[in-house]
Amino acid sequence: MHTRLTIVLLATITLFPLAAEAHHAPAKTAASPSANKADARLREIYTAEWKWRSRDDGDSEEDSGKVADHLPRVDAQSQAERLKHWQTTLAALREIRREDLSPAERVNYDVYRPQIEILTRLQELRDYEMPVNSDSAFWTGLTYAARSTFRTVEDYRRWIAQMRDIPRYFAEQQAQMRAGLARGFTPPQVTLAGRDGSLTPIVDAKPEQTFFYGPFEKMTAVPEAERAALRTEALTVIQDSVQPAYRQLLDFFRNDYVPHTRTSIAALDLPDGEVYYRTRIAEFTTLDLTPTEIHAFGESEVARLHAEMVEAMKATGWTGSFDDFMTMLRTDPRFSAKTPEELLMRAAWVAKRFDEVSGQYFGRLPRARFAIRPVPDELAPFYTAGRGGNGVYLLNTYNLPSRPLYNLPALTLHESAPGHALQMSLALEHKDQPEFRQHTYISAYGEGWALYCERLGDEMGIYQSPYERFGMLGYQIWRASRLVVDTGMHTQGWTRQQAIDYLLKYTTLPAHEVETEVDRYIAWPAQALSYYLGETEIVRGRARAEAALGKKFNLRAFHDTVLELGSVPMSVLNSRIDRFIAEGGKGPYPDEEN
Repeated sequence: MHTRLTIVLLATITLFPLAAEAHHAPAKTAASPSANKADARLREIYTAEWKWRSRDDGDSEEDSGKVADHLPRVDAQSQAERLKHWQTTLAALREIRREDLSPAERVNYDVYRPQIEILTRLQELRDYEMPVNSDSAFWTGLTYAARSTFRTVEDYRRWIAQMRDIPRYFAEQQAQMRAGLARGFTPPQVTLAGRDGSLTPIVDAKPEQTFFYGPFEKMTAVPEAERAALRTEALTVIQDSVQPAYRQLLDFFRNDYVPHTRTSIAALDLPDGEVYYRTRIAEFTTLDLTPTEIHAFGESEVARLHAEMVEAMKATGWTGSFDDFMTMLRTDPRFSAKTPEELLMRAAWVAKRFDEVSGQYFGRLPRARFAIRPVPDELAPFYTAGRGGNGVYLLNTYNLPSRPLYNLPALTLHESAPGHALQMSLALEHKDQPEFRQHTYISAYGEGWALYCERLGDEMGIYQSPYERFGMLGYQIWRASRLVVDTGMHTQGWTRQQAIDYLLKYTTLPAHEVETEVDRYIAWPAQALSYYLGETEIVRGRARAEAALGKKFNLRAFHDTVLELGSVPMSVLNSRIDRFIAEGGKGPYPDEEN
C-alpha cells in the first residue's frame, strides 16, 4: 500500500495542548515582524523536509506523474540518516516559538511538528525492522505500483529499472527483518500463517503471467515499433531479477523468518513494548488517553450500540433471539452476491445514490472521481472487505459469502464518497495549503471521517432496508469493539480466540472476516483505535455546534469546514469547530452559498 495511505503521521501525547488556540484568532490580522520571521522559518523547515521525505521514499516521482525508476533504500546507513534528519528537523522546530507564528502558520505547526515527533520516535524504536504484518508487507506495494498509469515510453523504461532494483531492495528489507528477529521485534507468528500466498504467484508463474508484466499487455501509449523490444526486456528482467528475488524471499520467509517469530501477541511483549504501544496510540488517535480509558469507553459504547441494534433487528420483523438473528445473517444466501461482478455493480449503485443527494450535504465536492476495482487476487484472501483512497475504491470479491450485501452500503460510503475518496481528493486539491498538508493522512481524522460518513448515510437515506441499516450499526459496533479488543490483546492479556469470540458475539462480521481483522489488530497495534475515537470527536463537535448555533446551524457548512482542513489532529479539528461556532456557523467558502 502506498506509504501515504498507510503511514499515518500524528501527534505524541505531550503535544496535544499545542493546538488548543488554533484558529481562534481572526483570519486577517496584520502580521508582526516576529510573526513574519517565524512564519518564514517554519515554511523553510517544512518545505525542505517534505521535499526530502518525498524524494527519499520515491513519492516525488509519483506525484509528478512519473513511474519511479527505483525503490527506497532501507539499509542500516539509510535508516541512520533518516533518524539524524528528523532529529535535526525537530531541533529546528523547537527553536521556533509558537506564539510568534501567525494564526495560519500555527495550524501548520500543530499539524507538522507532531508528524516529526512521531517519525523520530518510531525511528528511534527501529520500527523499520518489522516491515511485514498480517495486513501488508514491503512487497505488496509493488502490486499497486504495477497498476499505475503508464503514459509514455519513459514510464515503461522506468518500470523496468524499478524491477531491476527489486533484488537489492528485498535484500535490505530481509537484513532489517533479521535484525528484528535478533531482538524479538517481529509480528506474532500466528498472524503470518498463509501470508506467503502473496509471494507464490510470482514464483510459480511464467513471467508473462505475473502482475509485473501487466503494464506491457496494453501499450497504446507506445509506438508499435518500440513495443516488442520493451516486452522482451521486461520478460528478461522478470525472469532473471524479479522471480529469483521472490524465490529467495519466499524461502527466507518460510524457513528462517516465520518459524522464529514471537509466539505472544501483546505489543507489551515487544522490546520497549509499553513505550511502543503508547507511541502507536498517540500516532493513530492523537488523543491523550490510556489503554485502560480506551478499553472502558469501548465497553460502554458496545453496550449502547447493542441496544440500538436490538431495536433495528425488531424493525426487520424478526421475533427470535438476537443470537439466532446473527446466525441467520451469516448463513442466509440471499445476503450474498452470486458473482464478483454483482458485488462490484451493487457498490457502484450505492455510490451513485450518494451522488444524487451529495449537494444537500456538501457545498464543495472534489473534481477528481474514483474507480471501483476488485482487490488483486494475490492479496484478496487476507485483505479487508474494502479499502479506499484518492481515485480508487478497492472491493474484496474473494469468498463472496463473507461479503454480505447488507454491509455493502456502509462499506461503500466509508471507502468511496463521501468517505476516503472524497476527503483525500479534496485535500489534494487544496492548493492553498502547504504540500505536506495536502498529502498528510492522519488516521483519527481520515478513518473517523469515513466512519462518520457511514452514520451520515442514515440521514442521507442511503440505507434502503432494515437489514442495511442493521449492517450500518453492525459496522459501528465493530469499530467500538476494536477499542476493547485491541487494548485487551495488547495490554490486558486477552488471547486471539478471546478477541475472535468477542467480535463474533457483538458484530455482524462473518467468521472469515473476523479472523482476518483480529490478525490485523494483533500485527498493527493501536491502528484500529483511530476509527471510533475519531468519529466520536466529529460527532461531539457537530453536537456542540448544533447546540450553540441552533437554527443557524448549516450542515453543509459544517461538513465543508471539517473537510477544508485536510487531515489534522483532533485538537486542531476541535479548535476549528470552535471558530466555526464563534463565527456564527459560517462555512469556509465565501463564494458559495452554504
